[in-house]
Amino acid sequence: MSDQIRVGIVGTSGYADFSHLPGVKSHPHAQLVAICGRNRDRADEMAAKYEIPQVFTDYREMIAKGGLDALVVVTPDDLHYPITMAALDAGLHVLCEKPLALKASQAKEMLQKAEDAGVVHMTFFTYRWVPHYRYLQQLIREGYVGRSFHCSIRYVAGHGRRGQYRWRFDRSHCNGALGDLGSHMIDLARWLVGDVARVSAHLGVYVERPGAEGQPLDPANDAATLLLEFENGAQGIIQLSAVAHTADRGQEQHIVLHGQGGTLEADQAFTFAGGGSGGVIHGARGDSQRFEMLPVPDALWGDVERSNSFSALFSGVFLKQSVADRQFIDAILDDQPVAPSFYDGLKAQEVIEAAPQSHAQGVWVALAAP
Repeated sequence: MSDQIRVGIVGTSGYADFSHLPGVKSHPHAQLVAICGRNRDRADEMAAKYEIPQVFTDYREMIAKGGLDALVVVTPDDLHYPITMAALDAGLHVLCEKPLALKASQAKEMLQKAEDAGVVHMTFFTYRWVPHYRYLQQLIREGYVGRSFHCSIRYVAGHGRRGQYRWRFDRSHCNGALGDLGSHMIDLARWLVGDVARVSAHLGVYVERPGAEGQPLDPANDAATLLLEFENGAQGIIQLSAVAHTADRGQEQHIVLHGQGGTLEADQAFTFAGGGSGGVIHGARGDSQRFEMLPVPDALWGDVERSNSFSALFSGVFLKQSVADRQFIDAILDDQPVAPSFYDGLKAQEVIEAAPQSHAQGVWVALAAP
């Protein structure tokens, strides 16, 4: 393969503009050669902004005629499966936004086809690359908490408080807050603690919304609480809400990990305006009677702004380090597998799929053994 990776992107959302397009363009060995969006005017606007020579409104045509090496999928969740499968049929490397699919069976097919094709595949779990979560995982690897006992994870936001239609709360397109916010936290729980064995869940719909174009809506959850039992015997709880009033704190995340050797706490409030320290970690281990602050090592930040704003993260770490879209390109160039992969996407999807079943039946749901 050439030392220039020809990349196409499906999706012209604000998030594609905020994250993926600048991420790919920042890599010296990546070329954005095609973009696809259902709204031609919007696609033309993004093409002009990022100097992309080819514009399509049908992803099938772009895959067939775009001359691509790799595809980035940034669409509503229900389109991840068909677009990814078409790209894999064409032998392309694929980066797909989270959650990987609507169903675990689809995610499993995507993983198997990608493995059979021998291509690089990535599920885009954003928070894997946040410096203070990388440091949290490093501390766990080094034995700070020892054997895991239990964890508590909370992710709350307020973007769903308004009663307008959004596809993220439409069950025909997604799995609600569980798939949107929950996929991130499920992945972090697996990364920090281990694979999940059983799930008990309660899902909620708190804000009434119209359907698309004023039609009736089959509402997806806008809040969820999951109890987890991990394969290593640890217990966990994940609390999610898209309808919390978070005021100036933006999107709040709080993680507590208890184990035989000690306790770690991580707090993060992602804002859009900037400020803050980019997350805070506290820990206590052994016989310590006080928690201490554990600063994130400079090496994990590099020469970027230490801020808890989304804009600083995506314009700093994600444009200068081998993470996110840039890590995907590096893996293609190096012909190496990458994490988080479609396998990680599948493991999160299994938990997401178990949750509505648990809620409906009022029972614990066991996941299939790996």
